[in-house]
Amino acid sequence: MRSRFENRLFLMAGGTGIAAVVLTTLLVAWPVRQDVNSRLEERLGRDVALASELVEQRGDALAGTELDAEADRLGALLGVRVTFVTTSGEVVGDSALAPADFETADVARGQEVLDAARRGQGTDRRVSSTTRTETIYVAAATRHPNIAYVRVAAPALVASAQLLRILPLVLLSIAIAVPLALLAARMVAQPLTRRVRVLVGIAERYVRGDFTREGGSYGDDELGVVARSFDGAVHATVRRLDELASGRARMEAILAGMVEGVLVVDPQGRVTLANDAAHRMLGLDAAVGRQHTEVIRHPDIVAQVGAALRGEEPPGVEFALGPEPARHFIARAGPAGDPRSGDAVLVLHEITDLRKADQIRRDFVANVSHELRTPLTAIRGYVETLLDETPGGETRGFLEIIARHSARMERLVGDLLRLARLDAGQESLSLAPTDLRSILEAVVHELKPAVAARGAVIRIDIEEDARQVVTDAAKLHDVLRNLVENAVSHAEGGGVDVTARRSEDSVLLEVADEGPGIPPADLQRVFERFYRVDKSRARTPGGTGLGLAIVKHLVGLLGGRVSVANRATAGAVFSVLLPVEPVLDTEAEPLS
Repeated sequence: MRSRFENRLFLMAGGTGIAAVVLTTLLVAWPVRQDVNSRLEERLGRDVALASELVEQRGDALAGTELDAEADRLGALLGVRVTFVTTSGEVVGDSALAPADFETADVARGQEVLDAARRGQGTDRRVSSTTRTETIYVAAATRHPNIAYVRVAAPALVASAQLLRILPLVLLSIAIAVPLALLAARMVAQPLTRRVRVLVGIAERYVRGDFTREGGSYGDDELGVVARSFDGAVHATVRRLDELASGRARMEAILAGMVEGVLVVDPQGRVTLANDAAHRMLGLDAAVGRQHTEVIRHPDIVAQVGAALRGEEPPGVEFALGPEPARHFIARAGPAGDPRSGDAVLVLHEITDLRKADQIRRDFVANVSHELRTPLTAIRGYVETLLDETPGGETRGFLEIIARHSARMERLVGDLLRLARLDAGQESLSLAPTDLRSILEAVVHELKPAVAARGAVIRIDIEEDARQVVTDAAKLHDVLRNLVENAVSHAEGGGVDVTARRSEDSVLLEVADEGPGIPPADLQRVFERFYRVDKSRARTPGGTGLGLAIVKHLVGLLGGRVSVANRATAGAVFSVLLPVEPVLDTEAEPLS
């Protein structure tokens, strides 16, 4: 049974053969017709010249009824229609008409007669009003006294007549060409059909998921090229799909093993991926396919995801979920790796255990510090009493060492207790208009012995519009005292510059020293508790190592920011930016 492909090929071949024969016949018939008519025009031109010459030879003898008889004789002789026309356009002889019909012949206005009047001879081709067939007319002027023009006419060879004449040949050609075309089509179609069936079978195997390669060649023609390209594209796609499946399996395994929750949100806000940890953290049964605003009920996190979908990278947000004891998380969102996708990724880190450990540490430090305060106070009291009763000698030296270190321990305990209060948000604020110069002068006065001992020089430069701020004077005093004392300790006998200037709605305080500066690796850690920088800026004997940590807490409590950088020449500069009229949240930010 032939396939539809083979049938179509047969029909196409047969139709092409018939069309080729018919088209060839038409293309041949038309120039043949033109050639025959051109030859007929040439013959009629010779005939009209001969007829005109014969009429001129007869002269005056040719008149009256002899004119029509002469036209009939010449028409029979030449085998064409002969017409005699006078100067006035009257027909006086016509081999195709009886004399009674001469008046109906409109010959004078024929184009061939008009041309003959101008040039001596004229030719025209048109449908005859008498015979109703396409006719070729040739007219020539003559010098006969009774005849002005001699016209001859013969029917043109029309296409239909010509086709009728060659129709048997056309039918014979079709009868020969069509079987030959069908035979050639069969010889070509059978191997092509077999190859196409093989390709269809391979494609059906691919659809069923069987991608094994079979032996054999596809051939070197265009069909073979297409088959090889198709086969290569399919196997390349299969390899790519295998790689994608393997990559997705690895990704799912990694996400399943992660303790962090991961959600991927598409540009329409729908969750397209969520690992098990995210389901556990958010208490969800199914998150994929839902809007992220339904899955995430925390407004700060929703705002984070919205910013990430806009291509931004918002800072991390810490939040708590659930009743007491709540679970604590840090959420970080950002655009997906491929910017063309427009997706956003949200990562949830659970820090409940860290917060518990941090709270335990704070409670321990606060409790130990509180418990140490009483014995330290007693030790200092007894040491001072012994110093009063010991006039000198080695014993007094030992007592002075004990007194110095006990005083340092007492300051350390005091700083630890203050940090504990700041961590717990137990430091209250008393905001009031404050004069910066008065506070700085008080700080310099308190540190005068230390400044003199170090040989340092303190220079104060406060712009007039930066003198007044609304803040807690006592806490600002502690901030400046710690910063100035730290600068004096590391100025190495140089100067300490304290400046204040207005910056829009804030006041910028800077405390700069002329010491060795801070190593770049330590700049971000100098505000950590007990952090020790390079030996060149080792902790000053008698310091607690908590001053800068307290500074950062207090500045945050006052609604400002503190930072540190190295000067271009030498030394470090600590910058404190405070609002002129703060609107504050009195809970201090926890500091690690």
